[in-house]
Amino acid sequence: MALYPSLITDILRTVRYPGNGQNLVEAGMVEDDIRIDGKKVSFSLIFDKPTDPFIKSVVRSAETAIEHALPGEVEIRGNIAVKSRTQLPQQPARLLPGVKNIIGVSSGKGGVGKSTVAANLAVALAQAGYRVGLLDADIFGPSVPKMFGVEDEQLYIEQVDGRDLIVPVEKFGVKLLSIGFMVARDKPVLWRGSMASNALRQLISDADWGELDYFVIDMPPGTSDIHLTLVQTLGITGVVVVSTPQEVALADARKGVAMFRDDKVNVPVLGIVENMAWFTPAPHPDERYYIFGREGAVRLASELDVPVLAQIPLVADICSRADAGIPPALVVPGEGADPRTRAFHDMASAVVDAVARRNDTLPPTSKVEIH
Repeated sequence: MALYPSLITDILRTVRYPGNGQNLVEAGMVEDDIRIDGKKVSFSLIFDKPTDPFIKSVVRSAETAIEHALPGEVEIRGNIAVKSRTQLPQQPARLLPGVKNIIGVSSGKGGVGKSTVAANLAVALAQAGYRVGLLDADIFGPSVPKMFGVEDEQLYIEQVDGRDLIVPVEKFGVKLLSIGFMVARDKPVLWRGSMASNALRQLISDADWGELDYFVIDMPPGTSDIHLTLVQTLGITGVVVVSTPQEVALADARKGVAMFRDDKVNVPVLGIVENMAWFTPAPHPDERYYIFGREGAVRLASELDVPVLAQIPLVADICSRADAGIPPALVVPGEGADPRTRAFHDMASAVVDAVARRNDTLPPTSKVEIH
């Protein structure tokens, strides 16, 4: 069985603190430091006073609950640290104080063009005059360096306010960081979940992102502990869920929306992007062929009561342009432009509006109308 921090948290909800009858999570006694290394699970329990009479019994109850729920799967004895609230340091400053809005781009499964949507959203926002950063959080399949044509870029460190920070690569007005800059291009990333999460935290916290209007995160496909790491590490403004019209993709997109709406995650879903909505031959932009089904993601959005942010067509030359590191959103929409160019810029405008409504600076409006 795969072990995840949320699994341990759920088990600790069954353990009650005798002093008030609340479970340990509800009572705020489980610190956000659950660590998993193979079978070894460790974390900290917080008590109001170092002399709390229930410390030993609560620790034993927590150990027993985890061992009973996961027989033979964990090593927990002696791995629970005890802290007192009177000894805890003051809350640290917000991790990215210079970032106004953090947008996650997610998908229920791979292969639906999530990274393409994230990259072009970032470029379109930058084209509109916003200060933008893009984090490639798809640890096991980083593709942002390829999409921006910066695979051979070397990262370097600079000192900022006494700290050594990674300097993001800048291209097309977007600040970029990806694990792809740090690993061999032709070798897989063979990391356990905890190693991947720690690497991700470093890309977020040890980089000089500076002042940004939008920080776009290209999340891994599916639902995993990487998503929990991002949610726990950053105050995400909202997520954009990407799907194709295919039923198999829609089923996973539905799970993705459910994950973000879960009480333990609770991140607003800004809307759904239907990628590969139809095929359009480059010489005939008015022609549409619905090779993956028609408006499946539109129907899903209606069912889940979320906006459709965009429908992105599939154009014949998509592979050659992507491989060349030229995002379609880089071009200003105009007569004869790639049909995706207008779609990506409209998507960026819809995301800006959705964030504004999320921040209560615009009144609620109906879903974005797609033509």
